[in-house]
Amino acid sequence: MTVLLDTAIESTTPAAAVTRRPVTGSIHSWDLSTGVDGPGSRFVTFLSGCPLTCLYCHNPDTWRMRDGKRTTADDVIKEAAKYTRFISAAGGGATVSGGEPLLQPVFTGELLHRLKHELGLHTALDTSGFLGVRATDALLRDVDLVLLDIKSWDRETYKKVTGRPLRPTLDFAHRLAGLGKEVWVRFVLVPGLTDDPENIEGVARFAASLGNVSRVDVLPFHKLGEAKWDALGKDFTLRDTPSPTPAQVATAKEIFAAQGLTAV
Repeated sequence: MTVLLDTAIESTTPAAAVTRRPVTGSIHSWDLSTGVDGPGSRFVTFLSGCPLTCLYCHNPDTWRMRDGKRTTADDVIKEAAKYTRFISAAGGGATVSGGEPLLQPVFTGELLHRLKHELGLHTALDTSGFLGVRATDALLRDVDLVLLDIKSWDRETYKKVTGRPLRPTLDFAHRLAGLGKEVWVRFVLVPGLTDDPENIEGVARFAASLGNVSRVDVLPFHKLGEAKWDALGKDFTLRDTPSPTPAQVATAKEIFAAQGLTAV
């Protein structure tokens, strides 16, 4: 009897099983992308709301959940379904990003479950890990890949970059490793802020120790979001910070590679 009950619950959506109502969330936008949000071409849903205030954020307009558009999971799935054939042919999938998707864990879990089981797509969760405790094991079972941002190894630098402590991200990383969940670590290289070799080596050693990190994305800092900061009346303090040179990016990748990691 218990087995039948569990099967019944897993055959429906996590939130709908509890609420029996359409599940809604706050969304900034959705888009198709290639190469930066997981393998292949992907349908990416950007949720609104983030507990971090990263100095280099290129989407500060996603920080406040109340600025997003209330949207049902049905609407998201209906939109994603338009591209399923193309995405599958391109070896891609769907990514739930933000903002911080774990700020809306029920909605995020609903999307991941339906993207995976209704549309048959490879699923990725793009997160800072700061709210990793909100991700239930059921939610993570519907995730094929976690894109985990580790923004710094140095605690003070992490706090300076994000306004938050590093520890929750490391704890979430250990949990993912315990579950054997595939992870791509993402590290933003910012000259004068995160580019200290000791800082990069710290992230690299930690990532290599987990055993479940299949790739590291070294993301060069850019200022494409500068106009959004200006439009929001926020002080973009990295305005005069240059993007890293190709040589600086190559050096960072070499540090990760020296720990046996695949860095791209």
